[in-house]
Amino acid sequence: MSSVSSPETELTKLNDLPDGGFHAVTATLQGDAETLVLYRDGAQVRAWLNVCPHAGRALDWAPGQFLKSREGHLVCAVHGASFELEGGICVAGPCKGDSLRAVPVEVRDGRVLLAGA
Repeated sequence: MSSVSSPETELTKLNDLPDGGFHAVTATLQGDAETLVLYRDGAQVRAWLNVCPHAGRALDWAPGQFLKSREGHLVCAVHGASFELEGGICVAGPCKGDSLRAVPVEVRDGRVLLAGA
């Protein structure tokens, strides 16, 4: 897991993210250190807080280790909720219909940055 200290806005290098895979980083958001889940889809990266809306627990089964279903969903390791990777909406499990909290990121010059930072 990578860590980002304020005021840096770079979360990671795009090449450090496996295409179709997940990566965890820590970033300072509104003064608080938060763990983020990054998901790379080609040249695009999406980010969410590493918090399941069902019980407020981290999604990973070990630090920075995430489960992906055969259907291509991010799966919460605690209660099995499944989240689609376009918008982070829960499509199965105890929080169906809820969403992960998105964090805006952008890819620029091979770097993944907090958007607007």
